[in-house]
Amino acid sequence: QFKLIVENPEKPIASGLQVKAVVEYTPTCAEDLQDKLVLLVDDDIVDIPLLGLIPYCDLEIESEIDFGEMVVNDKLITKEISVFRISYDGVVLLNIKPTRGVVKPKSVRTIKVDVCTDAPGVIKEMMKAELEGRGCTEVWIKGVVVEQILKVLGVSCGKVLKCINFGPLYFGTSKTEKINLYNESPECMDWVAVLEDNAIGGEMGTDLQGSTEAVLQDLRLKNRDVDVSTLILCVPDQGTLLPYEKSLITLCFKNPKHFSFLYQFCALSSAYLIILNFLTEGIHYLTAIISKDVWNHSRHVDLALTGSGFPVMLTFKPGTVIDFKECYLGERTQVVCTMKNESKFLPVTFSFRKTAHFSISPERGKLKKKSEKEVTFSFSPRQIGTFKMEQIIDIIGTGVDKDNVDVLKTKSFHQIYLTLLGVCKSKRKSVLFAINPGLTPLISNATGQFVACGTGQLSDTAPVAILKSTQTQIHTHRKNRNCKDDALIAFPNDRAASLRPSEWNKKYRTIFTKTERYNYIDPDFAYTPSERLIREECKKYYTNFVSELRQRRLEKEAARQFHIYDNPVSIGIKPAEGLKSPNISIADFPEERLQHEMPPLDDNGILTSRKLAAIVSKSTNKGVWSWLSPMPSSTQEKEDCSLTLTHKQLHQIFIGPSTIDFGDVCVYSTTTRELHIINNLSVHIWIQVEIEAVELHETCPLSQVVPPLTKTHIPVVFEANTVGMFKRSFSYKINNQHLGHVLVVANAMPIELQLSTRELILTPVPGCLAGTEFRRTVKLCNPRNYPAAFTWRPVTGHRKSAFTIKPTRGFVEAYSDLECEVVWHPGFHTPETGEFTLCVRKGNSINLKCFAKVTIRA
Repeated sequence: QFKLIVENPEKPIASGLQVKAVVEYTPTCAEDLQDKLVLLVDDDIVDIPLLGLIPYCDLEIESEIDFGEMVVNDKLITKEISVFRISYDGVVLLNIKPTRGVVKPKSVRTIKVDVCTDAPGVIKEMMKAELEGRGCTEVWIKGVVVEQILKVLGVSCGKVLKCINFGPLYFGTSKTEKINLYNESPECMDWVAVLEDNAIGGEMGTDLQGSTEAVLQDLRLKNRDVDVSTLILCVPDQGTLLPYEKSLITLCFKNPKHFSFLYQFCALSSAYLIILNFLTEGIHYLTAIISKDVWNHSRHVDLALTGSGFPVMLTFKPGTVIDFKECYLGERTQVVCTMKNESKFLPVTFSFRKTAHFSISPERGKLKKKSEKEVTFSFSPRQIGTFKMEQIIDIIGTGVDKDNVDVLKTKSFHQIYLTLLGVCKSKRKSVLFAINPGLTPLISNATGQFVACGTGQLSDTAPVAILKSTQTQIHTHRKNRNCKDDALIAFPNDRAASLRPSEWNKKYRTIFTKTERYNYIDPDFAYTPSERLIREECKKYYTNFVSELRQRRLEKEAARQFHIYDNPVSIGIKPAEGLKSPNISIADFPEERLQHEMPPLDDNGILTSRKLAAIVSKSTNKGVWSWLSPMPSSTQEKEDCSLTLTHKQLHQIFIGPSTIDFGDVCVYSTTTRELHIINNLSVHIWIQVEIEAVELHETCPLSQVVPPLTKTHIPVVFEANTVGMFKRSFSYKINNQHLGHVLVVANAMPIELQLSTRELILTPVPGCLAGTEFRRTVKLCNPRNYPAAFTWRPVTGHRKSAFTIKPTRGFVEAYSDLECEVVWHPGFHTPETGEFTLCVRKGNSINLKCFAKVTIRA
């Protein structure tokens, strides 16, 4: 079986040359051969052994396949192994493909094994692999399916938290608490925070000191009026957690200052109990919610938030109006007032604002609960008159910063107003006159004889007249009759004014003759024309600057006032501006006005259950859209469908159910279920479905552009060709970015017909003649969703059967039944028993035994 092909040289081979010989091996039987090749080199003999070996299979396979830890998320997870021929009798491992095959030389053939993570548990399954040349080998498949668990832990203690109590707070103040959000699972987790403001047992500002009847009367209205998203802040309120990662979350309780106009007469204290849900659906679990019940799923953790609000209870004795009576200029009057904190739960920090002519000691301080302090009010007027001042007392507390929730700022959250009354009078002063010794002082009376003592400080400027010269015509010279109206009249004793530099644009005339006075202007001290222009420009500049500051201040104040009243009730108008409010009661308002309309969802605010329910109701009340555009076509659609959505936006897209269960379906049948899509966003979304399973290839359409606030569905078609359990998942994408999946479960059953009975006894009908046939019917039931074709075949031995059945063949529609009539024909020596076989096409076979009961009368 060895063949040598060579040309031996006749002459010696020179140095550097070679001779090539080929040995061919052609085995004719399955056995190993051994021979040798003899090489003669001059006088030397070299033996070269030849071995011919038959090839054998050398297959290897992994003895253990470990899936590791997996999360319960209805996914199908695939692992690949190298084999070849697989046998498995369990129900945990799915879709083992292929189960047999051939491995090419020097290559690897992989087998896919799927595990469905629809329920937690430990996987430890064994399958057998038959390898050629090695026999049967066991392969163990191991894994652990765990729940995706999200926990709320305390920052300091590290323990699981069920409730956070913010404690008592004043209305208008804030308090923060920090928690850790912990992902106790081996996969990434996307989470969203949602406030459950319609939970049973929740409290939204219930009066702690009111009667039960009053609380129940107001509970319906108050729960509708309070927006929970303004009470609780969660920063951040969405995110992604890596496996076994902790994230620090800041919770802030903002105690409201007041309720709506129906609750301005609010209670002395209010209690709050709000449920905060951390949902772990995120991107991977978008298919949990289809009905209006937005909490119809289990993957979430609840955290109860409690707190209470109290008003500032600061009282003053003798009252809020403090009267200082009368006081003379330059004197001081004091009144001692007792300030008491009536609150049983909280201290109060106060600060008095500065007020003209009044002073307070101490100006600021802190009162413990149920304590009091004496405050001294002082009245020291700086001018004469009657004073009625409003003293503002700022109550200091902590408030949250809009830009940084982690930082609480100290601010004034409440004001108390006191009225301060005081009257300042002047003292009477007697004027003493002294005889003029002959020297006329700078300021004197007309005759210069008497001078008043103690008339005060001298004026910086000498007195000049401010009367118009045209107001008198006494002794006016004829040439001065037509003097201009802007000329000023000079007093007789104003010579001091005439000696100083005068204003160049003003003229002075005498009081009688209206003669223009001469005013000496010293060039060393007077302004030049250029200097006068500079002074005018400077004066104009500062006048405009002060005017602009005033205008800016007025605009800021107007914007602040508008912001205070910029709400749906006041619409930018200050309520009761100069008007007297009418007396109203809750009974005056119809039920329609008491309905609280939810504001639209803001991506910057936390989600609430009532807002989500309102949006879902708005979307689901519309008709179902079908056969939408498969791809974005318009400019707006292309822009919307290219957006990257946040976790909160993804939470508002409902796709489901997450598991489509077809139940028991008949093989070769076609069954349809609907995959619902509800877009609660104000933008278009693009849904793309990717299906690999052959049984679901009839599903259509696989791509849809869903308009805003619209609901639609995709018909999912299942058609099985093999009997057995079917579990496969298909994936979808939102805007070609965000992945999700849906699990499809079905139990493919064979075609089957059922008989109403397996044994049929035929008896004669009363009143019939002897020798007539015995008749009775048997019912065929089709429990499947596919029509079944059948044929009756008689089971006969060596004798001919006396039983017949009609119809002998036909169809039974899905979920229906059909009656067949069995007839026994009596005769001489005819058998009284018979048997038929019901043969179902591509289905089961059932035997029917028939008995004829003949009664012989004597």
